[in-house]
Amino acid sequence: MFKVLQPEGWAPAKGYANGIEARGRLVFVAGMIGWTGQGQFETDDFIGQCRQALQNIVDTLACAGAGPQHIARMTWYVKDKREYLARGKELGAIYQEVIGRHYPAMALVQVVDLVEDRAKVEIEATAVVPD
Repeated sequence: MFKVLQPEGWAPAKGYANGIEARGRLVFVAGMIGWTGQGQFETDDFIGQCRQALQNIVDTLACAGAGPQHIARMTWYVKDKREYLARGKELGAIYQEVIGRHYPAMALVQVVDLVEDRAKVEIEATAVVPD
């Protein structure tokens, strides 16, 4: 279903893929933030919000009969890249807890702000479900 694209001679990517080749039905997930399905924040902790945003992606994918293994790309928008980098080990643990050991193509962008003031992260995803 997926083919990881790794240019010859490049060092392996860690925690993401340089590229993904896929074929199937596309599922687009809007930017998810760290609040519940009822629009309530349960934490202001960066890692807690990342866990909730990832779970929101998984829950939305399920509506299309898809799972985290179908994610082909993600874009992460964070307010503080230093916190993202400093808490990488914790972030890796919750990522694997929610998504598993599936590493799609990813980008990280530090932004000045997000629409919801309490949000510290927003993550969007594109999945490809096999035909």
